[in-house]
Amino acid sequence: MFYGSVVWDPWLIVAQIVCVQCLYYLTLGLFMAIIVGPRVSKMSLVYFFDYATVTLSTVTGWSVIASFLLSSIAGAGFLLYLIERAKKCLDFSATLYIIHLFICIMYGGWPSSVTWWVVNGSGLAVMALLGEYLCIRRELREIPISRLRSSV
Repeated sequence: MFYGSVVWDPWLIVAQIVCVQCLYYLTLGLFMAIIVGPRVSKMSLVYFFDYATVTLSTVTGWSVIASFLLSSIAGAGFLLYLIERAKKCLDFSATLYIIHLFICIMYGGWPSSVTWWVVNGSGLAVMALLGEYLCIRRELREIPISRLRSSV
């Protein structure tokens, strides 16, 4: 979609980062509304950015973890359509999670929960590896030339 012939286009890169970040949070919000929403009385940004909500000790914590991991799977699909290059998937995935870390630090302080780090590290790995796999599959598809041969 955004892939062009220009090798270095900073505006394109910024646009891709913003698109992937926004789509990730929209998907995370959707999964939070579906999975976490019925379990809590009021949804808020606490479930997005506070490390204390990512816990293994409650069912709500497990629901938050599931939402984060499902969002990383969806993020791999966003990489497939927005980034389109396997070699860039790790860069954009890491950028997304670094920005998420900074937002979490501003919202609730440095994440001191090991569970938060494991969940986000796993999400980064899933998003990058699945995104690379999907992009490689697309890059290695055969180019259909049947229309050109039928006219000969």
